[in-house]
Amino acid sequence: MSMEDDLFRQRRERIAQIEALGFRAYGQRFDFTHTNAQILAEYSPKTAEELTANPGQEPRVRIAGRIHTVRRMGKAGFMHLMQNGERLQVYVKKDAISERDYKLYELLDLGDIVGIDGYVFRTRTGELSVHAEQITFLSKILMTMPEKFHGLEDVEVRYRQRYLDLIANAESQKVFLTRAKIVSSIRRQLESRGFVEVETPMMQSVYGGATARPFVTHHNTLDMDLYLRIAPELYLKRLIVGGLERVYEINRNFRNEGISTHHNPEFTMLEFYQAYTDYRGLMDFTVELLKQTAIDATGSAVVTYQGQELDFGNMKRMSMQEAVGDMTLRGDALVHAFEAKVEPTLIQPTIIYNYPVEVSPLSKQCPEDPGFTERFEIYAAGMEIGNAYTELNDPMEQCRRFEMQLARQAAGDEEAHQMDEDYLRAMSYGMPPTGGEGIGIDRLTMILTDSKSIRDVILFPLLRSEGEIGIAEKLK
Repeated sequence: MSMEDDLFRQRRERIAQIEALGFRAYGQRFDFTHTNAQILAEYSPKTAEELTANPGQEPRVRIAGRIHTVRRMGKAGFMHLMQNGERLQVYVKKDAISERDYKLYELLDLGDIVGIDGYVFRTRTGELSVHAEQITFLSKILMTMPEKFHGLEDVEVRYRQRYLDLIANAESQKVFLTRAKIVSSIRRQLESRGFVEVETPMMQSVYGGATARPFVTHHNTLDMDLYLRIAPELYLKRLIVGGLERVYEINRNFRNEGISTHHNPEFTMLEFYQAYTDYRGLMDFTVELLKQTAIDATGSAVVTYQGQELDFGNMKRMSMQEAVGDMTLRGDALVHAFEAKVEPTLIQPTIIYNYPVEVSPLSKQCPEDPGFTERFEIYAAGMEIGNAYTELNDPMEQCRRFEMQLARQAAGDEEAHQMDEDYLRAMSYGMPPTGGEGIGIDRLTMILTDSKSIRDVILFPLLRSEGEIGIAEKLK
């Protein structure tokens, strides 16, 4: 038997000891009065004397959390409870709690979940703590916490066992709490401007709205192949045709392409569409949207990413030709030059506009130069985080663009756009002038949380199967 198996067996045996004391090992409601964060915020400014000025009337609290440390010293001891990423010390004294509760304290392991009734005070060293008067057992840990419990660093384990990463790394919890703030800020800003949140199909008979390879699935009853969406764009624009003039969706997209620090096959996008505006109007809105999102998520429009300060309150704008520094390049040659020479250098938040028509099958052409389209992309930290354009609303021109894409597909381009007959039919009912935009939530979160890899900001990124785990046999 390995040491890990032996520890697992010992902890299973400890369940019987805990239950012999009259506690339930699993499943019990516990109504706490304070979170750790609330206690730290409310009582950190108070001195030891202020907390104990009126004996018997000390601030009483009821808290719950996972045991992060245990330090036993004869007839007393300490432990730290972790809850919502905040750690708080608990002082346990033998003559201050029942004999049963103290025996429970002696059986506790790192990772167990407990509830504490007591009062707030400061120890002799000045640390804000809860003086325990009652301990309630809530859940038994069976697995052994990693050696680096106080900062799990194994990247493979962190991504594969995200629950363990969240237990061990308070910073990981903060990343995902910040991600939630980002999404909330975006929703709030869009809805304050009259946008309506909608849902569109994730399984589509014709994939479109972007140039990417799809994942294929099969519906047994209908006996038809379907595609996991690569973008919701064409469905959202159908709603614009139908008279919903401002719509948005925060959606999961799926693209059957490579995995890197900037790419995950399953990712989250914000897409929004506004009738009666164009890409210039969207540029102005985007500047406001991203600045306020940064402020709501981090407290400032200036954020630090990998040692460099990025200012979302001062977004630059330039055409693709200006960025490349060559006004003669056109089409694919211009795009290749931009991607090779310019894109990695765009560290500060920047808008690049006017893209060649060859790489923009859904964008309206620039009236002054039909070789370019009214399209822009948003860059920061050397990577693209958004894409927007004045939507093409001429069905005849859209049909011609689809045919151009089919020609590229026939020439071997596996990411070329498909022909979508129903979308052309919808456009033929009349689509108002419209601006549309997509922003990558994952990449934006990377920047606003100073995360180096996209896997750091996706709770459960796609990984190769690890094969048989073997935990089921242990639990029998």
